Amino acid sequence: MSKKAYTIGVDFGTDSVRSILVDTSNGAEISSSVFYYPRWKEGKFCNPSKNQFRQHPQDYIDGLHFTIHACVEAAGPAIASGVKAIGVDTTGSSPVAVDKTGQPLALRKEFEENPNAMFVLWKDHTAVTEAAEINQHATKFPINYLQFVGGIYSSEWFWAKFLHILREDESVRIACYTWVEHCDWIPFLLTGQTDISTLKRSVCAAGHKGLWSAAFDGYPPNDFFASLDTKLDRQVERLGKNVYTSDQSAGTISKEWADKLGLPNDVIVAVGAFDAHMGAVGGQIEPFHLSKVMGTSTCDMLVAPKDKIQNTLVKGICGQVDGSVIPGMIGLEAGQSAFGDSYAWLKKMILTPVNEILANSKSIDQSTITKLTEELSDKLLVELSKKASELPLLETDPIATDWLNGRRTPDANQLLKSGIIGLNLSSDAVMLFKTIVESTCFGAKAIVDRFNEEGVPIEGLIGLGGVAKKSPYIMQVMSDIMNMPIRIHKSEQTCALGAAMFAATAAGIYEKVDDAMVSMGQGFDTTYSPNKNNIDYYAKRMRSYKKLGAFIETF
Repeated sequence: MSKKAYTIGVDFGTDSVRSILVDTSNGAEISSSVFYYPRWKEGKFCNPSKNQFRQHPQDYIDGLHFTIHACVEAAGPAIASGVKAIGVDTTGSSPVAVDKTGQPLALRKEFEENPNAMFVLWKDHTAVTEAAEINQHATKFPINYLQFVGGIYSSEWFWAKFLHILREDESVRIACYTWVEHCDWIPFLLTGQTDISTLKRSVCAAGHKGLWSAAFDGYPPNDFFASLDTKLDRQVERLGKNVYTSDQSAGTISKEWADKLGLPNDVIVAVGAFDAHMGAVGGQIEPFHLSKVMGTSTCDMLVAPKDKIQNTLVKGICGQVDGSVIPGMIGLEAGQSAFGDSYAWLKKMILTPVNEILANSKSIDQSTITKLTEELSDKLLVELSKKASELPLLETDPIATDWLNGRRTPDANQLLKSGIIGLNLSSDAVMLFKTIVESTCFGAKAIVDRFNEEGVPIEGLIGLGGVAKKSPYIMQVMSDIMNMPIRIHKSEQTCALGAAMFAATAAGIYEKVDDAMVSMGQGFDTTYSPNKNNIDYYAKRMRSYKKLGAFIETF
């Protein structure tokens, strides 16, 4: 038996799931594994033209098994015997319709090819009509049930998606008993539960996306939902009133899962949470420091002591919830609907016709075509970054908004589109890339400005995630536009590491997650400081960004 204690952190991202097995005494990564969702990779069940993005639960189940089993195998039996707990984070809001046993409908034969029976991914914006209805409906009540979610409900969130699916698909509506977030379902699955009423819902998901608040003694009353649409009648009562922080246990791993994964039968499974919230903990968040998890989108997390924030309510963000990040502190969330996705859009636009030409080329063999395609994909953004960093900064440079997938914050509006002005015949791919990078950083600055304007001061910036680790050019532009230093966390897996920290706390290895952060945190390895020569340039550009955004909003 190993004398040390270990935990496993599982991070379900947009494209893949990654698990890490860590030493709880110092956070050192013993092993890791990644699994790319095969159905998602094929583009199944998605329709970008309709903003429909769905994921099949079997991809999640297969990825959960593959990655944890691989970590355990790589670590060896001595370490595996010392695993005490598992923590899980997921994207969100990514809910699914389930039956009374808690089984997602897509796992039933009659629904296995039905996108409406699958997880509705965070980036799915098919529920814009329902979100608008919720916003208008909320004005009819004496209590402002949107006050803790920034005053605006988003199509990316729980109730809008739930209502949209119930309206669109009668077969799903009839078979559905209730609606469950991905981050709550995985612990339910691992603990082998078969009664959905026993599921422990996280305060993270319930508070930020589901309108739960202690101030309301739970969710808004049934009348709020039933008077919006009778299809929601009595649904809120099936959610229960109790919610849980992620330092608590959701239960003990089932024998079936313990045997499949090669783990002891007494492994604790922690209550789940969203990726950015656990990523902020893995990245050692500090009060009033904005922790920016930068990937396909961004999630910006901030924690504040209750006595410091008191009754301050920040307009237009994704919620402020007691205990959603660190138990005992208020967690505030903001973010951008497209960040890395913006760069991926440009990359796809450039490479798609090139790859099609290569695929049909008669001049080179298939092996060379494959190598060229892979090389172009790997190097394009790197080369664009290098060339963009060499460009002179001119006031006549093009400028764009960052709303390629709508606007998450400040002031959610998923119907907004991006716009770009200032193009001419000299504008090339490098200049366009510079413009897109700046737009995403201007969008980030708009979030910081909103917090400051609402009385929640931003005292520092922490960069987490793939873009932060791999894109020095983007991070330098971010620092220049923010006019603030950005510290980049050492860990490349802050979300999974945060999940492992919560697991260690749920297992009793640490009394508080704050203690786990100190012992298991990896620290920071890079700091980007603003270039003083660029401050005035970007301040003027920021004003132009706001003017362009205001113009676009008039359409």
